[in-house]
Amino acid sequence: MHQLMKTQVLHIKNMVCPRCIRAVEDLFLELGYEVINVKLGEVKFLAEDDDVDLSLISKELQRLGFELLQDAEVKLINQVKSLVIDRIHHANEEEMNENISDYLQRNLNRDYHQISKVFSSKESITIEKYIILQKIEKVKELLTYKEFTLSEIAFRLGYSSVSHLSRQFKQITGLSPSEFKEMNEQPRKSLDEI
Repeated sequence: MHQLMKTQVLHIKNMVCPRCIRAVEDLFLELGYEVINVKLGEVKFLAEDDDVDLSLISKELQRLGFELLQDAEVKLINQVKSLVIDRIHHANEEEMNENISDYLQRNLNRDYHQISKVFSSKESITIEKYIILQKIEKVKELLTYKEFTLSEIAFRLGYSSVSHLSRQFKQITGLSPSEFKEMNEQPRKSLDEI
């Protein structure tokens, strides 16, 4: 008896940019799956249950530097990270104005307290600290490109003032934003290492 194709959803760790989305989509197409949608940390595709080879998918994802997630709490943490990365690195100024706890609750359909508790217990840092680390990496990127003033960067990332951004930047990096700009080699981290 022929089974009906069903929507399958898999969660994938280390997807941090539009190139990652394209790489995962290409991989699933290459493996013969009908892709519905790929976004940071998640792929939706059509397949019969018996036709989904998780071991092959996992192996191929690892070859590309990704990791298939199957534990519920690990999936939640990955979803939080993907949403935060998407929000900080790809959102416009208007989207940055929404409270992060409301944003996560709305996108994950879960209570923020529950999300925060799971995240902190598994990651050993709070969601707020993770957001700050992501923002600092975005500040480093924008300073490196020299397209925006510090005040424009502060506004884009939702800081209340330039001095607030500068204090946080120095606290995390040990350098002021202007000292960072002056460096010949500006140290940055890839988003999945944060």
